[in-house]
Amino acid sequence: MKAAQITKYSKKFKVEVNDIPIPDIRDNEVLVKVKAAAVNHLELLIGTGSVKLIQDYAFPLVLGNELTGVIEKVGKNVQEFKVGDAVYSRLPLQKIGAFAEYAAISADAIAHLPANLDFVTGAAAPLTGLTAYQGLHEELAAKAGESVFIPGGSGSFGQMAIPIAKSMGLKVIVSGSPNARERTMAAGADQYIDYTKENYWEQLRDVDYVMDTLGPSEFDHELSIIKAGGRLLSLRTGPNKRFAETMGLSGWKQKLFTIAGAKYDHKAKKKNIQYHFIFVRSDGEQLQKITKIIEDNGIVPAVDPTVFHIEDINEALKLVAAGHPKGKVIIQF
Repeated sequence: MKAAQITKYSKKFKVEVNDIPIPDIRDNEVLVKVKAAAVNHLELLIGTGSVKLIQDYAFPLVLGNELTGVIEKVGKNVQEFKVGDAVYSRLPLQKIGAFAEYAAISADAIAHLPANLDFVTGAAAPLTGLTAYQGLHEELAAKAGESVFIPGGSGSFGQMAIPIAKSMGLKVIVSGSPNARERTMAAGADQYIDYTKENYWEQLRDVDYVMDTLGPSEFDHELSIIKAGGRLLSLRTGPNKRFAETMGLSGWKQKLFTIAGAKYDHKAKKKNIQYHFIFVRSDGEQLQKITKIIEDNGIVPAVDPTVFHIEDINEALKLVAAGHPKGKVIIQF
């Protein structure tokens, strides 16, 4: 089978498309014939070695974290899935490999493809869906009637986070560009702040939670709008002590992340706010719940119109790195 691999971490890593054997499956796994795989910023972080302290990989490494496909083989301990099922998955962190014609995946990391999505749009849903779900339910432990602000939430993350937050009974406020207002309000946002005309930190006060998609440069502004006892969850700013302990990382890594996140923890603590960082994990059970939210709300993730195949993987990664795709970048098989 064709697979897109790297042989080492490098700031300027190049992906090679190689012929490798179709993987064998274990008793708890299924073999999926891959139909589409999404290209994310996460691939850039993995390829450059930026996340090797969180997850270090053996080489050669097949890249790719989320996919759709059809089950071709089922391990003897797998009950809930059968050959021919259309599925989608955020692959387990320890065993990625979506950029290949076949993938062996633990059955507890997959779910049936939402009925309203095809293989291409379905590949754009698991990573952002699980990030939003785990962020809102586990990290923020948000409750009905509370408020959440998503700065820069008019993109692919917001498309999933808004309906999940609304399904929990939250008030959702989003900032973004003027051309995304209509789409974002249609997704269920209660309030939209056009960042070209207004500063959110001058408009908002006493928000319960912030889900940050923008990174360290916004940290102080985000803290300034959260009420005492609230929480700030970042997808971008960086890990801290709480994250290292939650992930069960080794002692020296916990010390390292405690030091790395100390500045953010200190600033948050001064305002009686908790700072959280998230690195999304696979979870088929949660993905099944996300499937229902996608179907009930008719969510169809935006996909960049450029058609990429596995041979175009380096061009697809370049488009993601440039930061201006018109939706999720997808490799089609």
